[in-house]
Amino acid sequence: MAGRHIRDMIAAYGQRDDLKFRRAAQAIIQEEEAKKHTVLARELRSALAANAGVGASEHAPALEPPLDRDSSLPLARVEYPQRYLSDLVLDRSVAASLERLAHEVRNWPALDAAGLPRRNRLLLSGPPGCGKTSAVSGIAHELGRPLVTARVEGLISSYLGETAANLSNLFDFASTGSYVLFLDEFDSLGKMRGDTSDHGELRRVVNAVLQQIDTYSGPSLIVAATNHSQILDSALWRRFDSVIELGLPDSRQVSALLGRLLPNNGASLARHYVEELVGLPHAATEYFAVSAKRHALLEGRKRIGDTDINFALTETISRRWL
Repeated sequence: MAGRHIRDMIAAYGQRDDLKFRRAAQAIIQEEEAKKHTVLARELRSALAANAGVGASEHAPALEPPLDRDSSLPLARVEYPQRYLSDLVLDRSVAASLERLAHEVRNWPALDAAGLPRRNRLLLSGPPGCGKTSAVSGIAHELGRPLVTARVEGLISSYLGETAANLSNLFDFASTGSYVLFLDEFDSLGKMRGDTSDHGELRRVVNAVLQQIDTYSGPSLIVAATNHSQILDSALWRRFDSVIELGLPDSRQVSALLGRLLPNNGASLARHYVEELVGLPHAATEYFAVSAKRHALLEGRKRIGDTDINFALTETISRRWL
């Protein structure tokens, strides 16, 4: 199989097709890893990373992420978000912090030239449904970078030691271009090492996470998110250059969300129920708006009415969100 990939590399070189060249190189690296030629595979990855350019453009497809050798599942998925940070309804201080970080990433070359360290490791913390994933998507779109979201089910292997190898491969991949690498559900990787259920592998995984975050110096922005900051290992907190807490929306944010999600008369009707939605995550307000529109449509109404709003409110607050 390597012969075919080498042929593809030669053809890509002649066509000046950098993406095709890197895909073929990535395939050879994965074959060497499958053969347990780990030293060679690591050297090839390092060489590929050292010669990486600016990275994938906003519209160019990214390299295929590496696979878990046990399950053959990809370690990440690559996408191109379409929402700007300004499209999101966030606390003003949170929005300002995210905008400032995006501005800083755009100016990394200036920081490098001045001998100032980059802030390339961000931790987002907060309850479920409060906009962490949307915030990461917004950052990626603002920067014009592909969003590479780690797949926890692919990263965590049933074989001893493979999870650490998967983490290493994923961070090596993040060094091949300018991405936003998103480690969602970060608590599943960074759980306290003193946990009573720990059987030894957990300590190795946390140590591997610490090592990868500590030593990463590639062109990507690393963003982790957790719903359970209280169970993160204490050693992880200081590894992040910036920590941003996303909380539950206040009445201003709920009203702003309703204004965007329920055009025409729907928002004015729903504003009477803002206080009913305060204390629930952003996702609950979005669910409420969709429920009202769905109910009106299914009842044959072109405009949302009080009946639709009341139905949506009952449906929203009767379910568990946190």
